Formats: sequence, C-alpha cells, structure tokens
Amino acid sequence: MMLEIQDLAVARGGIRLLEGVSLALGAGQAMVLRGPNGIGKTTLLRAVAGLQPAVAGSITLPPEGAAYAGHADGLKATLTVAENLTFWAGIYGQSGIAPALAAMDLDALQERPAQNLSAGQKRRLGLARLLVTGRRLWLLDEPTVSLDAASVALFGASVRAHLAAGGAALMATHIDLGLDEAAILDLTPFRARHPEPGQGGGFDEAFA
Repeated sequence: MMLEIQDLAVARGGIRLLEGVSLALGAGQAMVLRGPNGIGKTTLLRAVAGLQPAVAGSITLPPEGAAYAGHADGLKATLTVAENLTFWAGIYGQSGIAPALAAMDLDALQERPAQNLSAGQKRRLGLARLLVTGRRLWLLDEPTVSLDAASVALFGASVRAHLAAGGAALMATHIDLGLDEAAILDLTPFRARHPEPGQGGGFDEAFA
C-alpha cells in the first residue's frame, strides 16, 4: 500500500476542519480530493506530507516518504532551469534531469534563469521537480495553477506515466487532468462538526 489514512482529523488555526477521513492508495492508483473552498483540502495534504501535525488518526507512507507540490514552486530565482532541477535531484539523492526537462517541455529553457520565466513556465519547472525526486507517492495541491491547456495536458501525461510505473498520487484539483481512472473523494461528509456555544471543545487544539 502506498498510502493509508485512518480516521484522520486536521485543523487550521486551532479549529478542526475535517475529521474521520480514511482512504487507501495502492501502486498505480490516483485519488482526487473534492469539496468547497475552505473545507480543508490543502490542510489535509499538508498533514499527509508531514508539514503540520494531524489532530487525530494515523498516516502510513512509503518508507522514503512522499513528494509534495504545493502553491509555491520552490525555485531558486538566480539558478537556471537545469540548475534548479539538478539541485532538487541532489537533495533527493537522484541524478539525471533530462526526462523531467522533456516531460514538461523545458529543454529549450534549461539555460534560462528561473527569475526570467513566465508564471506558466515557473509552474512547469516547479512540477518538473516531482520527476527528479524518485518518490513513488505524489501529493499535489492545485498543481495546474498558471498552466495553459497544453501544459495541463503535459502534466496529466506525466502523472499518467508515474502511475503506469507503479507510483501513486493524491491531489486536490478542479481541473480535469484526463485521468479517468482516478477515484474521487468528496470531503464534504468529513467536515468537522463544531459544538454549540457553551458545550466546550476545541480549546485544547488551539494550543496543540
């Protein structure tokens, strides 16, 4: 199993957003998180990535952990496209960036400093980082922001190739990536129920 979540509860600013979330992903599987803005999709992904603690429940990841792509592209502005990818490959103990450059159509830009890229090009470079991590589990939070239709298709193909190679992906996105095989999990039923005034609850979590 690539990812197993059991009875998970997450909070933001001391307020529970979601509770009782359980899911499992195996090799070659993808799942899309859905729900209204503010329900807690980003908070859930950050908890799974280990960037913030969960309030309750358990998370089981692959031994090497997961690769997380959030709203920030994670780029060093003064480094070139190739240097950025080489840096991240080294961080994850990997080598070889050519497949990532090709997958996200960055070959012609590899000598350009990241600070001179357009918003869409920066996003493609940020997503190309996933391809040099060697991680089997990808956690994706609105990965297609700033991408045009052609770039969305490129990224969708990269996710599909990742799944075909035995990887897995948990993502929050409102854009169709063409992954018809992806399961959909609506988080609305897991919205935390807050106690009525005077019934207590939630105070301790603000100081957790």
